[in-house]
Amino acid sequence: MWLVGVNLRTVVLSVPPTLPTLHHALALSYSAGGLLTSLPVLIMAVGAILWMHHKTSAAPIVFGFVLVFAFILLLVSFRSIVIAVKAILLNLLSVGAAYGVLVAVFQWGWGESFLGFHSNGGIASWLPIFMFVILFGLSMDYHVFILSRVREAYDRGLKTEDAVAHGISTTAGVVSSAALVMVGVFAVFALMPILDMKEMGIGLAAAVLIDATIVRAVLLPATMKLLGEKNWYLPRWLEWLPRLEHDPSPPTERAPDAAPAAALGA
Repeated sequence: MWLVGVNLRTVVLSVPPTLPTLHHALALSYSAGGLLTSLPVLIMAVGAILWMHHKTSAAPIVFGFVLVFAFILLLVSFRSIVIAVKAILLNLLSVGAAYGVLVAVFQWGWGESFLGFHSNGGIASWLPIFMFVILFGLSMDYHVFILSRVREAYDRGLKTEDAVAHGISTTAGVVSSAALVMVGVFAVFALMPILDMKEMGIGLAAAVLIDATIVRAVLLPATMKLLGEKNWYLPRWLEWLPRLEHDPSPPTERAPDAAPAAALGA
């Protein structure tokens, strides 16, 4: 956008056609009496709209990079397409739940009286991308921690069902304690008078709470139990991926699903 000319009666702006929203928003003229007071407001509005356009155009790149990078790391670490895809879906579920809490509490105003704020009918424009990056990192941390224990038990010879039970039971205390600390820290931001900080604190606290309880403690083991050995599926054309040892101890023979009856001695 360029400032073409200013006279005593009119401000003329040239807006590129690539910004149609801005083009329509700035189809304005200002009288001489209101020029001095309206021009700063106009400049602030133009800056906000340009920033929003830049953020919107960059959002797909940020989301795509995080998802692809996480998928590759999980695929290499656990040598399983199913594990990698399921982790991405569960993490997106946690982020989506956090977005839903934000919309209900702040955009719809359900938490106005409890949190002491007045809803402006929306949420901070910078918050969705910020929360996506932070929450995806935290969720992936919990996920990899739990799956590492599951994989260690599986490599020792346990069946997938028993390995999942072992992994959940050995990590439940650590994950719950860490999540409780994070929820408490993020919840402190809800006490601040700044609306953006309230939104960030409630969104992050709700997401960590949902992720550590419903997603990691219920959905993750349930899906792994249902999938069984399919959890570790890797196509033949990806067999070249390096093998990362999750446990230095040598693996033992995996117990069969149904042990045959012992033969009677003669």
